Amino acid sequence: MSNLKQPTGYKYSLISNILFPTMDLFYGRATTFSKLKVLELIARIPYQSWEHNFFVWLTHKYGKKEYVERAIEEMKMARAAQDNEQWHLFILADLINQFKIKENFLLHVVLPQIIAFTYFYIISIVHFFKPEWSYKLNADFEYHAENAYKQFVEDNPQFKDQKVESSFFKYYGNVENLADLLLKFAEDERHHKEESLAMIQKIKLENKKS
Repeated sequence: MSNLKQPTGYKYSLISNILFPTMDLFYGRATTFSKLKVLELIARIPYQSWEHNFFVWLTHKYGKKEYVERAIEEMKMARAAQDNEQWHLFILADLINQFKIKENFLLHVVLPQIIAFTYFYIISIVHFFKPEWSYKLNADFEYHAENAYKQFVEDNPQFKDQKVESSFFKYYGNVENLADLLLKFAEDERHHKEESLAMIQKIKLENKKS
C-alpha cells in the first residue's frame, strides 16, 4: 500500500496529522508486516497509560463511589483493548518470523521502544488534564490502523489464498487465511475507535450535567 491518506469524512487531530507522516518518514509510505507490527506495539500504550492513571487516582479518590465505578468501567475497557492489541502484536511478530522477513534492529526494535516510552507519558499527561483529547488521539490511531489493514489486504489479493497458522490462535481465535486475519484485526481496531469516541461523548454529557 502506498500513500495512505486521511479517510474521507474523518478528521484527524493536529498531533495525529504530525504523527502519521513522521512515521512514514521512518518506515515508508507502503504498509508492510513490519510497519504494522510497529503500529501494534504503539497501539497498546494509551490503554496502559489510562489504566496506570486510574490506579494512581484511585489511591486518592477511593472513597468517592461515583468516581470508583467510572474508573472500574474504563479500566475494564482499557484492559480488554490492551490485551487484544497484544495478540495482534504477538501474531504479527510470529508471522514475520515465519515469513523470514528481515528487519532493521534500530528501526524495528530500538526506535519503536523509544516511541512507545515517549507516547506513554504524552498520553498520560494529556489524559490527566484533558481526558477527551487522549481518547481522540487514540481514536485517530485506531482509525488509521483499521484503514491500513484494509488497504493492505486490498493491495494484496493473494492473501485470500494464503493459509496462515500461529500458536497464538489458541488465544485469539482461528482464521482460514491471511486476508481474513488482517481484516479481523481491522474490525478490532474499528471497535477500539468506537469505544474511544463513546468515551468522548460520555465526558461531554457529564460536563453538561455539572
